[in-house]
Amino acid sequence: MKNDLPELRADRGESQADLAEAVGVTRQTINAIERERYDPSLELAFALASHFDCRIEDIFEPDA
Repeated sequence: MKNDLPELRADRGESQADLAEAVGVTRQTINAIERERYDPSLELAFALASHFDCRIEDIFEPDA
């Protein structure tokens, strides 16, 4: 699943570790999501959207 996490993090000046701590996962999980090797659970997708104060659809785009 395509995502805009790297851009959203950069806009806030956050590292992968910062974001991981904020949403309660490991840095490796954030890295895997950003590299499109792991699709987050619905719970994690909501946590990320809440963290960035946006909708899930603003972060993630399903593969065609």
